[in-house]
Amino acid sequence: MILTQSVPANANGARHPRLPSGAARVAGVIGWPVAHSRSPRLHGTWLAWYGVDGAYVPLPVHPNTAEQALRALPALGLVGVNVTVPHKERAFRVCDSLTDRARHHHAVNTVTVMPGGGLHGDSTDGFGFLENLRQAMPTWDPAAGPAVVLGAGGAARAVCGALLDAGAPMVRVLNRSLERAEALADDLDDRGAMRVAPLADAGSVLADAALLVNTTSLGMTGQPPLDLDMTGLPPTAVVNDLVYAPLDTGLLSAARARGNPVVDGLGMLLHQGRPGFQAWFGVDPAVTPALRRAVLDE
Repeated sequence: MILTQSVPANANGARHPRLPSGAARVAGVIGWPVAHSRSPRLHGTWLAWYGVDGAYVPLPVHPNTAEQALRALPALGLVGVNVTVPHKERAFRVCDSLTDRARHHHAVNTVTVMPGGGLHGDSTDGFGFLENLRQAMPTWDPAAGPAVVLGAGGAARAVCGALLDAGAPMVRVLNRSLERAEALADDLDDRGAMRVAPLADAGSVLADAALLVNTTSLGMTGQPPLDLDMTGLPPTAVVNDLVYAPLDTGLLSAARARGNPVVDGLGMLLHQGRPGFQAWFGVDPAVTPALRRAVLDE
């Protein structure tokens, strides 16, 4: 039985964990490395809130054994896994069936073990991205104007696909490598709604944008800062950074200082986990301020 999304009685942060039994459903996150992942804290909080007989564990899997590990999930009795870097494209190739959005994005970040033992792949990053924006900015409309996406990697692919599906009139990709940006546009754009440009052209590309999204790792703790000229960006444009460590990135701080509404990247992580948790544990979980605090360990 699938329960509709609701806020649990103890979603104010109180936890009454139910210890897993021998019949517990077990899921996890596969990546390399995976120690930094906040997904175990996210799903562990939901398991405690909803009193689910289940467990969610980190699974450090080397790239050389990723396919073997994924194919072993049914034999090990796991109900599914989240997939993080660098395994998303390999998971796409290994899965026996795919959702339309996974097929469209050419990547899988959520694997569910089906009753017959097959692997079903989904791509929920785009869903998480849109739900984060909608929760943080209820008046945001994807059709309001052009969106500008920084980067052309896996996260950019999910974001661009989600924006196109949601009705964005134009998606412009700024990337240091034009070849990679063009490959992304060739894969996703079936209605002539994407343009690519070098990062150096940001000034002119941002002039009429309604949304700016950073999908790169620039600005993340331990990474170089994101050096972006936002002079031409309209003050009404929403600025979203997928980086959530730190939560208030240099991009968001600079955008806020010039009057732009800003959205941090943590909510995308929280919302992208919902479809997997529902598939594995039978509950569509709530994303609340208390959940944010729990995942941030505040």
